[in-house]
Amino acid sequence: MKFERSGGILLHPTSLPGPYGIGDLGPQAYRFVDWLASSGCKLWQVLPLGPTGYGDSPYQCFSAFAGNPYLISFDALIEDGLLTKDDFADMPAFDASRVDFGLLIPWKLGLLQKAFSRFSSAPDALHAEYKKFCKQNASWLDDYALFMALKEAHGGGAWNEWSEDLRKRKPAALKKARAEHAERIQRHCFYQFLFFRQWHKLRDYANARGIKIIGDIPIFIAYDSADAWANAELFFLGKDSLPTVVAGVPPDYFSATGQLWGNPLYRWKVHKETGYAWWLERFRTTLSLVDIVRLDHFRGFAGYWEVKFGAPTAEHGRWVKGPGADFFRAMNKGLLKGKNGRLPIIAEDLGLITPDVVKLRDDFDLPGMRILQFGFDSAKNPFLPHNYIPNCVAYTGSHDNDTALGWYRTAPEHEKDFARRYLRVDGSDFAWDLIRGIWSSVAVFAITPMQDVLSLGSEARMNFPSKLGGNWEWRMRESDLTPQLADRLKELNELYLR
Repeated sequence: MKFERSGGILLHPTSLPGPYGIGDLGPQAYRFVDWLASSGCKLWQVLPLGPTGYGDSPYQCFSAFAGNPYLISFDALIEDGLLTKDDFADMPAFDASRVDFGLLIPWKLGLLQKAFSRFSSAPDALHAEYKKFCKQNASWLDDYALFMALKEAHGGGAWNEWSEDLRKRKPAALKKARAEHAERIQRHCFYQFLFFRQWHKLRDYANARGIKIIGDIPIFIAYDSADAWANAELFFLGKDSLPTVVAGVPPDYFSATGQLWGNPLYRWKVHKETGYAWWLERFRTTLSLVDIVRLDHFRGFAGYWEVKFGAPTAEHGRWVKGPGADFFRAMNKGLLKGKNGRLPIIAEDLGLITPDVVKLRDDFDLPGMRILQFGFDSAKNPFLPHNYIPNCVAYTGSHDNDTALGWYRTAPEHEKDFARRYLRVDGSDFAWDLIRGIWSSVAVFAITPMQDVLSLGSEARMNFPSKLGGNWEWRMRESDLTPQLADRLKELNELYLR
């Protein structure tokens, strides 16, 4: 895919406005797409779309293939005749500015179960569509639905707490489980059908308006996931089914003790022996939902930080060589099928970047990331626009750091002074000063979080790495999508040929 000079917005669907406690794939998503198109932006970047688990993080999902049922639009289900307006009589009084996952999840799942109970009397055409979806996605859907059914049956506990026969996927135990939990399994398949059906409609709507969607593939998967349970041979797991080593990063900009992610690590030798079949299917499924993929923690494909399972922090670990160029050659061959071009991938190359990471990125012509907010300590800083190359993606900030205004309010004075002098501004409109800075750069893509478009402070931060609780909750207001704001972006897109 050839990347064309464009501008865009980073906004996860959970942050969209709406009455049901969380942003979803309903009318407000379509309204956002219309607003985005009116601004002249051509890109909408989202975070991973999978079913979130512990901590509500989209980077710790129950599946690398499935969609998040919390994003299913209730308005669409009313149109399908699967819900009625009377079903919302006891809707909680949700905070419009934040997602209260503790309040939301049981209520939303209760209504989704109600929709499932009515599905049996739905029109034949909808049932035919459902059966087709299940057949086309059986390679991952069957294991995922069984995994979720078993989690329910075990009170939500992690799969290492199940009986050995289920943990080890003994055929007799799986056959018995499928019979015992048949209704639960069908319900989880139904949720996936709804998600994919609604997302595909939204993506088609965006594409028809000239907007490409950038998705996100985390390099690692969650331990408590259908992926680890159904493909144990692909990961470093012990006889007790627990990981022997886990992922993280050493001490860095975000944390003095590093970041202990806890994800199981891949047996890359086994992946190679299969021709990276699991990864190819993961890419194909994601690219059926989005146009471009941001590959999170790209450096892990060159080398990754391995920490012994059970360690309290990520301070003590070791660097281990990743699959490198062999992996991306396999992706090229499998996804491009011999055609000329390059993979539709953005390499998230932040953190400790060594020469082997740079070589891997450049050998496959993948654009890396530049975060302008990180740049104001020295004119030599690679995150400053005069040091950009065209084949990169520039951001004012990401979901993992403070908003532009939040940074400006708390940054050291010498960095703020450098920023003002560099941008030739007085700091009174700092978020938009950063937006103009990246929009005017040579970077092929310029992307800003919606929080910066709205000039919001730290209260709107999406995630604080290594902090538990209070993350992933921010939501915009319905009144935020004004024509004036769209016109302001449109002027930048026209001025800088985006």
